[in-house]
Amino acid sequence: MKEAIFYEKLKDKKVKCTACNRYCIIPKNSAGFCRVRKNLEGKLFLLVYNKTLTLTVDPIEKKPFYHFKPGSVCNSISTFGCNFACKHCQNYSISQEFLESQIEGTEETTSKEIIEDTRAKAVGGISYTYTEPTIFAEYALDTMKLAKKAGLYNVWVSNGYTSKEVFKKIIPYLDAINIDLKGNKDFYLKVCGGIDIEKVKENIEKFSQKTHVEVTNLIIPGFNDSERDLNDICKFIASINSEIPLHFSRFFPYYKMNAVSATPIETLQKAKEIAKKNGLKYVYVGNTQEESNTYCPKCNNLLIERKGYSTFQLGLKQKQNKVLCKKCENRVPIIL
Repeated sequence: MKEAIFYEKLKDKKVKCTACNRYCIIPKNSAGFCRVRKNLEGKLFLLVYNKTLTLTVDPIEKKPFYHFKPGSVCNSISTFGCNFACKHCQNYSISQEFLESQIEGTEETTSKEIIEDTRAKAVGGISYTYTEPTIFAEYALDTMKLAKKAGLYNVWVSNGYTSKEVFKKIIPYLDAINIDLKGNKDFYLKVCGGIDIEKVKENIEKFSQKTHVEVTNLIIPGFNDSERDLNDICKFIASINSEIPLHFSRFFPYYKMNAVSATPIETLQKAKEIAKKNGLKYVYVGNTQEESNTYCPKCNNLLIERKGYSTFQLGLKQKQNKVLCKKCENRVPIIL
Protein backbone atom coordinates (compact mmCIF):
# COMPACT_ATOMS: atom_id res chain seq x y z
CA MET A 1 0.00 0.00 0.00
CA LYS A 2 1.22 3.50 -0.86
CA GLU A 3 -0.28 6.97 -0.87
CA ALA A 4 -1.60 7.78 -4.33
CA ILE A 5 -0.44 10.74 -6.39
CA PHE A 6 -3.53 10.93 -8.58
CA TYR A 7 -6.01 12.58 -6.22
CA GLU A 8 -7.14 15.84 -4.64
CA LYS A 9 -8.02 16.49 -1.01
CA LEU A 10 -11.51 17.88 -0.31
CA LYS A 11 -13.45 19.07 2.74
CA ASP A 12 -14.46 16.72 5.56
CA LYS A 13 -11.58 14.38 4.73
CA LYS A 14 -13.13 13.44 1.40
CA VAL A 15 -10.88 13.00 -1.63
CA LYS A 16 -11.36 13.17 -5.39
CA CYS A 17 -9.57 10.38 -7.24
CA THR A 18 -8.09 11.54 -10.56
CA ALA A 19 -6.86 8.20 -11.90
CA CYS A 20 -9.72 7.61 -14.31
CA ASN A 21 -12.63 9.43 -15.88
CA ARG A 22 -15.01 8.37 -13.13
CA TYR A 23 -13.32 10.95 -10.87
CA CYS A 24 -14.78 9.30 -7.77
CA ILE A 25 -15.50 11.48 -4.75
CA ILE A 26 -14.54 9.15 -1.91
CA PRO A 27 -15.61 9.68 1.72
CA LYS A 28 -13.25 8.92 4.60
CA ASN A 29 -12.49 5.20 5.06
CA SER A 30 -14.22 4.25 1.81
CA ALA A 31 -12.92 3.06 -1.56
CA GLY A 32 -13.60 4.24 -5.09
CA PHE A 33 -15.50 2.27 -7.72
CA CYS A 34 -12.43 0.12 -8.47
CA ARG A 35 -12.16 -0.85 -4.76
CA VAL A 36 -8.36 -0.63 -4.76
CA ARG A 37 -8.04 3.14 -4.25
CA LYS A 38 -9.09 3.87 -0.67
CA ASN A 39 -9.46 7.02 1.42
CA LEU A 40 -7.85 6.49 4.81
CA GLU A 41 -8.36 9.47 7.11
CA GLY A 42 -8.38 11.98 4.25
CA LYS A 43 -5.53 10.53 2.20
CA LEU A 44 -5.97 8.30 -0.85
CA PHE A 45 -3.97 5.08 -0.89
CA LEU A 46 -3.38 2.55 -3.65
CA LEU A 47 -4.01 -0.77 -1.91
CA VAL A 48 -2.47 -2.81 -4.75
CA TYR A 49 0.85 -0.96 -4.91
CA ASN A 50 3.60 -3.62 -5.22
CA LYS A 51 0.88 -6.29 -5.50
CA THR A 52 1.12 -7.72 -9.00
CA LEU A 53 -0.78 -10.98 -9.39
CA THR A 54 1.14 -12.14 -12.43
CA LEU A 55 4.61 -12.25 -13.91
CA THR A 56 3.62 -14.20 -16.98
CA VAL A 57 5.41 -14.39 -20.31
CA ASP A 58 3.03 -13.80 -23.23
CA PRO A 59 3.48 -13.31 -26.96
CA ILE A 60 2.77 -9.69 -27.88
CA GLU A 61 0.16 -10.95 -30.37
CA LYS A 62 -1.95 -12.27 -27.47
CA LYS A 63 -2.70 -8.75 -26.18
CA PRO A 64 -3.38 -8.28 -29.16
CA PHE A 65 -0.69 -6.18 -30.83
CA TYR A 66 -0.06 -7.05 -34.48
CA HIS A 67 1.83 -3.92 -35.52
CA PHE A 68 4.09 -3.47 -32.50
CA LYS A 69 7.22 -5.63 -32.10
CA PRO A 70 5.69 -8.60 -33.96
CA GLY A 71 7.06 -11.92 -32.75
CA SER A 72 8.31 -10.52 -29.45
CA VAL A 73 7.30 -11.71 -25.99
CA CYS A 74 6.56 -9.64 -22.90
CA ASN A 75 6.19 -9.98 -19.14
CA SER A 76 2.55 -9.43 -18.17
CA ILE A 77 1.62 -7.80 -14.86
CA SER A 78 -1.76 -7.05 -13.31
CA THR A 79 -3.46 -6.33 -9.98
CA PHE A 80 -6.89 -6.68 -8.45
CA GLY A 81 -9.58 -4.16 -9.41
CA CYS A 82 -11.20 -2.39 -12.35
CA ASN A 83 -13.03 0.85 -13.03
CA PHE A 84 -15.55 -0.96 -15.26
CA ALA A 85 -18.07 -3.63 -14.25
CA CYS A 86 -18.41 -5.54 -17.51
CA LYS A 87 -20.92 -8.37 -17.34
CA HIS A 88 -18.82 -10.50 -19.69
CA CYS A 89 -15.41 -9.98 -18.04
CA GLN A 90 -13.05 -12.92 -18.54
CA ASN A 91 -11.02 -11.90 -15.49
CA TYR A 92 -13.94 -11.14 -13.16
CA SER A 93 -12.39 -13.05 -10.23
CA ILE A 94 -9.61 -10.47 -9.98
CA SER A 95 -11.32 -7.44 -11.53
CA GLN A 96 -14.64 -7.53 -9.64
CA GLU A 97 -15.21 -10.45 -7.28
CA PHE A 98 -12.31 -10.16 -4.87
CA LEU A 99 -11.90 -9.39 -1.17
CA GLU A 100 -9.63 -6.79 0.40
CA SER A 101 -8.11 -9.64 2.41
CA GLN A 102 -6.93 -11.17 -0.87
CA ILE A 103 -5.02 -7.99 -1.63
CA GLU A 104 -3.44 -8.05 1.83
CA GLY A 105 -2.46 -11.68 1.35
CA THR A 106 -0.75 -11.11 -2.00
CA GLU A 107 3.04 -11.23 -1.86
CA GLU A 108 4.75 -7.92 -2.57
CA THR A 109 6.69 -7.43 -5.81
CA THR A 110 8.44 -4.09 -6.24
CA SER A 111 8.88 -2.32 -9.57
CA LYS A 112 12.59 -3.07 -9.36
CA GLU A 113 11.85 -6.78 -8.91
CA ILE A 114 9.53 -6.71 -11.94
CA ILE A 115 12.36 -5.26 -14.04
CA GLU A 116 14.82 -7.85 -12.73
CA ASP A 117 12.37 -10.65 -13.48
CA THR A 118 11.73 -9.30 -16.98
CA ARG A 119 15.43 -9.05 -17.79
CA ALA A 120 16.09 -12.52 -16.40
CA LYS A 121 13.46 -13.90 -18.77
CA ALA A 122 15.16 -12.09 -21.69
CA VAL A 123 11.89 -10.71 -23.05
CA GLY A 124 11.31 -7.42 -24.84
CA GLY A 125 9.18 -5.52 -22.38
CA ILE A 126 6.29 -5.33 -19.96
CA SER A 127 2.55 -5.50 -20.63
CA TYR A 128 0.17 -3.93 -18.12
CA THR A 129 -2.86 -6.09 -18.72
CA TYR A 130 -5.59 -8.56 -17.57
CA THR A 131 -7.17 -5.85 -15.38
CA GLU A 132 -7.20 -2.11 -16.07
CA PRO A 133 -3.74 -0.50 -15.56
CA THR A 134 -5.30 2.92 -14.99
CA ILE A 135 -6.47 1.91 -11.53
CA PHE A 136 -2.94 0.95 -10.45
CA ALA A 137 -1.40 3.92 -12.25
CA GLU A 138 1.16 4.81 -9.56
CA TYR A 139 2.53 1.26 -9.51
CA ALA A 140 2.49 1.11 -13.30
CA LEU A 141 4.19 4.49 -13.64
CA ASP A 142 7.04 3.61 -11.27
CA THR A 143 7.57 0.35 -13.17
CA MET A 144 7.42 2.07 -16.57
CA LYS A 145 10.12 4.55 -15.60
CA LEU A 146 12.49 1.77 -14.56
CA ALA A 147 11.61 -0.28 -17.65
CA LYS A 148 12.59 2.60 -19.93
CA LYS A 149 15.94 2.95 -18.17
CA ALA A 150 16.48 -0.79 -18.66
CA GLY A 151 15.74 -0.61 -22.40
CA LEU A 152 12.42 -2.45 -22.12
CA TYR A 153 9.18 -1.46 -23.82
CA ASN A 154 5.91 -0.67 -22.01
CA VAL A 155 2.51 -1.58 -23.46
CA TRP A 156 -0.93 -1.14 -21.95
CA VAL A 157 -4.08 -3.15 -22.63
CA SER A 158 -6.77 -0.73 -21.55
CA ASN A 159 -10.47 0.08 -21.53
CA GLY A 160 -9.58 3.64 -22.50
CA TYR A 161 -11.00 5.39 -19.43
CA THR A 162 -7.69 6.90 -18.33
CA SER A 163 -7.86 10.41 -16.89
CA LYS A 164 -6.05 13.37 -18.43
CA GLU A 165 -3.84 13.46 -15.32
CA VAL A 166 -2.64 9.87 -15.78
CA PHE A 167 -2.34 10.32 -19.55
CA LYS A 168 0.06 13.22 -19.10
CA LYS A 169 2.30 11.26 -16.70
CA ILE A 170 2.48 7.93 -18.52
CA ILE A 171 2.75 9.05 -22.13
CA PRO A 172 6.54 9.70 -22.07
CA TYR A 173 7.09 6.07 -21.05
CA LEU A 174 4.36 4.32 -23.06
CA ASP A 175 5.33 2.57 -26.30
CA ALA A 176 1.94 1.20 -27.35
CA ILE A 177 -1.62 0.78 -26.13
CA ASN A 178 -4.49 -1.45 -27.18
CA ILE A 179 -7.82 0.13 -26.29
CA ASP A 180 -11.16 -1.66 -26.24
CA LEU A 181 -13.95 0.11 -28.09
CA LYS A 182 -16.70 -2.10 -26.78
CA GLY A 183 -19.89 -0.89 -28.44
CA ASN A 184 -22.37 1.97 -28.62
CA LYS A 185 -23.54 4.41 -25.94
CA ASP A 186 -26.17 2.04 -24.53
CA PHE A 187 -23.71 -0.85 -24.40
CA TYR A 188 -21.34 1.13 -22.19
CA LEU A 189 -24.16 2.25 -19.93
CA LYS A 190 -25.86 -1.13 -19.52
CA VAL A 191 -23.07 -3.70 -19.89
CA CYS A 192 -19.98 -1.90 -18.59
CA GLY A 193 -21.32 -0.07 -15.56
CA GLY A 194 -22.40 3.44 -16.53
CA ILE A 195 -19.48 4.46 -18.74
CA ASP A 196 -19.41 7.53 -21.02
CA ILE A 197 -18.38 6.27 -24.46
CA GLU A 198 -17.30 9.75 -25.54
CA LYS A 199 -14.49 9.69 -22.96
CA VAL A 200 -13.23 6.42 -24.45
CA LYS A 201 -13.34 7.86 -27.96
CA GLU A 202 -11.50 11.00 -26.84
CA ASN A 203 -8.73 8.86 -25.38
CA ILE A 204 -8.35 6.76 -28.53
CA GLU A 205 -7.77 9.98 -30.44
CA LYS A 206 -5.43 11.44 -27.78
CA PHE A 207 -3.29 8.33 -27.49
CA SER A 208 -3.09 7.95 -31.28
CA GLN A 209 -1.46 11.38 -31.48
CA LYS A 210 1.28 10.40 -29.04
CA THR A 211 1.97 6.66 -29.33
CA HIS A 212 1.16 3.46 -31.23
CA VAL A 213 -2.52 2.51 -30.87
CA GLU A 214 -4.46 -0.62 -31.78
CA VAL A 215 -8.19 -1.06 -31.10
CA THR A 216 -10.14 -4.17 -30.12
CA ASN A 217 -13.89 -4.73 -30.45
CA LEU A 218 -15.35 -7.86 -28.84
CA ILE A 219 -18.53 -8.62 -30.79
CA ILE A 220 -21.35 -9.96 -28.60
CA PRO A 221 -24.45 -11.31 -30.39
CA GLY A 222 -27.52 -9.19 -29.77
CA PHE A 223 -25.62 -6.47 -27.92
CA ASN A 224 -23.15 -4.74 -30.26
CA ASP A 225 -23.28 -6.72 -33.50
CA SER A 226 -25.72 -4.70 -35.60
CA GLU A 227 -24.51 -3.34 -38.91
CA ARG A 228 -25.08 0.17 -37.57
CA ASP A 229 -22.95 -0.47 -34.46
CA LEU A 230 -20.11 -1.96 -36.48
CA ASN A 231 -20.28 0.79 -39.07
CA ASP A 232 -20.16 3.49 -36.38
CA ILE A 233 -17.06 1.97 -34.79
CA CYS A 234 -15.25 1.62 -38.11
CA LYS A 235 -16.21 5.09 -39.27
CA PHE A 236 -14.95 6.59 -36.01
CA ILE A 237 -11.57 4.85 -36.19
CA ALA A 238 -11.16 5.76 -39.86
CA SER A 239 -11.85 9.40 -38.99
CA ILE A 240 -8.78 9.37 -36.74
CA ASN A 241 -6.43 7.29 -38.87
CA SER A 242 -7.27 4.59 -41.40
CA GLU A 243 -4.01 2.81 -40.51
CA ILE A 244 -4.99 2.06 -36.90
CA PRO A 245 -5.14 -1.75 -36.63
CA LEU A 246 -8.62 -2.95 -35.65
CA HIS A 247 -9.15 -6.35 -34.03
CA PHE A 248 -12.62 -7.89 -34.06
CA SER A 249 -12.68 -10.53 -31.35
CA ARG A 250 -15.04 -13.48 -30.95
CA PHE A 251 -17.17 -13.60 -27.81
CA PHE A 252 -17.67 -16.80 -25.81
CA PRO A 253 -20.30 -17.17 -23.04
CA TYR A 254 -18.85 -16.08 -19.70
CA TYR A 255 -19.58 -14.64 -16.26
CA LYS A 256 -22.97 -12.83 -16.16
CA MET A 257 -23.44 -13.32 -19.91
CA ASN A 258 -23.01 -17.08 -19.97
CA ALA A 259 -26.43 -17.52 -21.59
CA VAL A 260 -25.40 -15.51 -24.66
CA SER A 261 -24.26 -17.50 -27.69
CA ALA A 262 -20.74 -17.35 -29.07
CA THR A 263 -20.21 -14.94 -31.94
CA PRO A 264 -20.90 -16.57 -35.33
CA ILE A 265 -17.89 -16.57 -37.64
CA GLU A 266 -20.11 -14.98 -40.29
CA THR A 267 -20.62 -11.94 -38.04
CA LEU A 268 -16.88 -11.46 -37.69
CA GLN A 269 -16.42 -11.75 -41.43
CA LYS A 270 -19.21 -9.20 -41.96
CA ALA A 271 -17.52 -6.85 -39.50
CA LYS A 272 -14.25 -7.14 -41.40
CA GLU A 273 -16.02 -6.29 -44.66
CA ILE A 274 -17.65 -3.25 -43.06
CA ALA A 275 -14.28 -2.08 -41.78
CA LYS A 276 -12.73 -2.41 -45.23
CA LYS A 277 -15.63 -0.46 -46.79
CA ASN A 278 -14.92 2.33 -44.31
CA GLY A 279 -11.33 2.49 -45.51
CA LEU A 280 -9.56 0.75 -42.65
CA LYS A 281 -6.39 -0.85 -43.98
CA TYR A 282 -5.49 -3.33 -41.26
CA VAL A 283 -8.38 -5.40 -39.91
CA TYR A 284 -8.07 -8.67 -38.01
CA VAL A 285 -10.36 -11.33 -36.56
CA GLY A 286 -9.40 -12.86 -33.20
CA ASN A 287 -10.37 -15.82 -30.97
CA THR A 288 -10.92 -17.91 -34.11
CA GLN A 289 -9.01 -20.06 -36.56
CA GLU A 290 -9.50 -17.37 -39.20
CA GLU A 291 -6.45 -16.02 -41.01
CA SER A 292 -4.70 -13.18 -39.18
CA ASN A 293 -1.93 -12.29 -41.61
CA THR A 294 -0.87 -8.75 -42.45
CA TYR A 295 -0.92 -7.71 -46.11
CA CYS A 296 0.28 -4.59 -47.87
CA PRO A 297 -2.83 -2.47 -48.56
CA LYS A 298 -1.24 -1.19 -51.76
CA CYS A 299 -0.05 -4.36 -53.55
CA ASN A 300 -1.48 -7.15 -51.31
CA ASN A 301 1.97 -8.60 -50.65
CA LEU A 302 2.11 -10.88 -47.59
CA LEU A 303 4.00 -8.91 -44.95
CA ILE A 304 3.56 -10.96 -41.79
CA GLU A 305 2.28 -14.53 -41.60
CA ARG A 306 0.74 -15.65 -38.30
CA LYS A 307 0.02 -19.22 -37.26
CA GLY A 308 -1.47 -19.11 -33.78
CA TYR A 309 0.98 -16.94 -31.87
CA SER A 310 3.89 -17.82 -34.15
CA THR A 311 4.89 -14.90 -36.37
CA PHE A 312 6.91 -14.87 -39.58
CA GLN A 313 8.06 -11.57 -41.08
CA LEU A 314 8.16 -12.32 -44.80
CA GLY A 315 7.51 -9.18 -46.78
CA LEU A 316 9.00 -6.36 -44.72
CA LYS A 317 12.20 -4.39 -44.96
CA GLN A 318 13.66 -1.38 -43.17
CA LYS A 319 15.01 1.62 -44.99
CA GLN A 320 16.05 4.91 -43.35
CA ASN A 321 14.18 4.04 -40.14
CA LYS A 322 11.01 3.25 -42.08
CA VAL A 323 9.28 -0.12 -42.38
CA LEU A 324 8.39 -0.85 -46.00
CA CYS A 325 6.76 -3.52 -48.11
CA LYS A 326 9.56 -5.42 -49.86
CA LYS A 327 7.58 -5.59 -53.09
CA CYS A 328 6.25 -2.06 -53.65
CA GLU A 329 8.09 -0.13 -50.90
CA ASN A 330 4.84 1.21 -49.48
CA ARG A 331 5.39 2.51 -45.93
CA VAL A 332 3.79 0.19 -43.39
CA PRO A 333 2.82 1.33 -39.85
CA ILE A 334 4.62 -1.45 -38.00
CA ILE A 335 7.16 -1.00 -35.21
CA LEU A 336 9.81 -3.71 -35.43
